[in-house]
Amino acid sequence: MDDEAVIARRQGAVTGGTSPGRSRGRLADEVYDTLLGQLMSLRIEPGSRVTIDALARELGVSQTPIRDALNRMEAEGLVVRVPHAGYRIPPQITRHRFEDMLEVRLLLEPAAARRSAERASSKQVAGLRRMLEEMAELEGGDGPMAYGAFGLRDAAFHDLVALSTENQVIREALARLHAHVHLFRLLHDTQVTHLAMAEHEEVLAAIAARDPDAAAYAMRRHILLSGERFRRLFDEAQGADGMAAEA
Repeated sequence: MDDEAVIARRQGAVTGGTSPGRSRGRLADEVYDTLLGQLMSLRIEPGSRVTIDALARELGVSQTPIRDALNRMEAEGLVVRVPHAGYRIPPQITRHRFEDMLEVRLLLEPAAARRSAERASSKQVAGLRRMLEEMAELEGGDGPMAYGAFGLRDAAFHDLVALSTENQVIREALARLHAHVHLFRLLHDTQVTHLAMAEHEEVLAAIAARDPDAAAYAMRRHILLSGERFRRLFDEAQGADGMAAEA
């Protein structure tokens, strides 16, 4: 698969215009997926302004699905409405927000992995495996679009784990964090994809083996290691700011 195939596949239905058989809700979902991909790949940069008119022209659809998608993104904290000026993409997350998200993930996701090992159906385990196969095709791909596509699949893998717990409250709580969207917007580093893949494989192996303790341990380890990878970015940025202040 081409490195940009996943994002292109999401965009293809949108950019081709509206066909008679597509419902308003489905088209809004496609627009939402496209915009989320652009956020993940930094095609839409943090702090930038977006308007309904401009997006409708770019994607070749009417304003209605654009408005529906942006309303959904506003409710989820992914965009901010600016009175009389459209919408704005929020800035990158702060160190404090990052640490708060990490704390919540450590509370919820190991428990979700444990429940998944206990409750996931064979079909759900197969779905997790297929998701990792799609991620493997994108691993190490060049360009922000490929990296953004990997980030979306990373988020989908964690959502599938939460779904298999049969606990909708856990799933909804994790979805509202949008942790993967915010984290993958922080940098473009192919090493992150390689390390994440190995850690995801350990989580899936434990779930497939129906080993709750191992699944919880593997997920906790993954989140801690991921946290350390992204925490270094904040440390480096703080160090750069300190050097600039001294200059």
